[in-house]
Amino acid sequence: MNQQAQTLAVKRAQVEFHNFASFGEPERVLRYYHEENVRRGAVLRNHLDFIGQMTPFLEIGANAGHTSYMLANEFGADGFASDLSADSLRHGIVLMDEWNLAKAPVRIAADALHLPIPDNSLRCVMACQMLSQFMDIEAVVLEAKRVLAPGGHFIFVEEPLRRILNLGLYRAPYWDSMKPWERKLHQWGLLGFIARDVIGAAQEENFGIRQNHKMELRDWHALILKHFPEHQLEIFVAERGWGETVVRKFARAIDKHGSDWVAARLLGGTIAAVCRKPGRADVAVDLPFEQRLRCPDCMSALTLDGEQALCCTACSYKAPNEGGVYNLLRSADKKELYPGDRADVIDFTQGPQESKLGAGWHELEGVFGNKYRWIARSAEATLHNVRGGPQKLRIRGHAHERLFAQGVPPRVSVTVNGAMAGQLRLDRVGLFIFEVDVPEASEYKIRIDAEPIWQNPPDERWFSLNLSMMRLDPRV
Repeated sequence: MNQQAQTLAVKRAQVEFHNFASFGEPERVLRYYHEENVRRGAVLRNHLDFIGQMTPFLEIGANAGHTSYMLANEFGADGFASDLSADSLRHGIVLMDEWNLAKAPVRIAADALHLPIPDNSLRCVMACQMLSQFMDIEAVVLEAKRVLAPGGHFIFVEEPLRRILNLGLYRAPYWDSMKPWERKLHQWGLLGFIARDVIGAAQEENFGIRQNHKMELRDWHALILKHFPEHQLEIFVAERGWGETVVRKFARAIDKHGSDWVAARLLGGTIAAVCRKPGRADVAVDLPFEQRLRCPDCMSALTLDGEQALCCTACSYKAPNEGGVYNLLRSADKKELYPGDRADVIDFTQGPQESKLGAGWHELEGVFGNKYRWIARSAEATLHNVRGGPQKLRIRGHAHERLFAQGVPPRVSVTVNGAMAGQLRLDRVGLFIFEVDVPEASEYKIRIDAEPIWQNPPDERWFSLNLSMMRLDPRV
């Protein structure tokens, strides 16, 4: 069941996306994180009497950990922020400075399907906007239930409700990448009737993250009832512009209880739930954090050594403190998801990567996970096949608005070892992912050509695209 819930390829995409998105644009992201915490904090306050004590807590899929920082500082709870991406958790230290926070959660890179936590040991597990990134949502719920002590609470918020009134013609992008006609329809409350996932799942799908937006309100309710005898729900119905307002009023009028249940089925929205595990148990609140963890490989106890690394008491597993984060993924997953400076990866968050680059690159720019190098008309690079077999070449870049103002349709072409590998026509400003299968070889000489080119006076350089990552993945 766990293998179907999220593949290794999707996990790679998750790590890449969260590293890239967590603080790639600090001002915008900090505002976004603050807005999320306002919404999530309101849900928690509405149910505090039902939730009770939250120490120790675990947030799964925490990204930069902003909601965990809220739990620690506004709600006085102690616990863990976990995410597949160790880098996004490291970026969370910015929150301490920008928000003037006094407390921080313990930050661990962990897999939500294989948590390095003993059974029946936590009072609260929280999941924010992350369950829908698993094809088997129940697998995540079962793992959260396993680590919860009897009487503990599983809290999830901002999970999407599938809407019935939707043609599903295409995936709508985020607002910043919408075309003028899409923005107008969105403002009128009409875009949701023709396009799927107006929340912007197109960008994450482009990264390779799979979205599971098949759950209607009744499906979420059935899943909750199956595993938790007590729960409290909140439903937030989509209502953007006059189109959705009219439908919502009609739906409430025909609902026999005058509730939003019918409206949520017709228009979708999001759901939040606080679910209590059966039973009751006392949980110690003053244990050292390492005693609340277990080895992800053999499930034995962990201890801290003199260098503050987490070490297994039964096997050779060791997780050093790397920038405030302990990477507690299973050894096999860690090797694949965190290859380091490897010959089959060019990742500008790791530095300039000069040894793998040929002609055509401008200097390194950007911040945190969003580091990149501009190219003009063409650029060259070399990658090596370190795992053998046919490969998939993956290139991540960004198309600037100036690219679309030259009167020429923007195009990207990639040549590998002298042969044309593929072409991509760009139709939107913003992030793009280019993927193409390449035959087995020991070395790949890559040439990227882009047009049109443009200048930004008084800078005398020529530009086309900026690129942030290139890598080889075994072809599945």
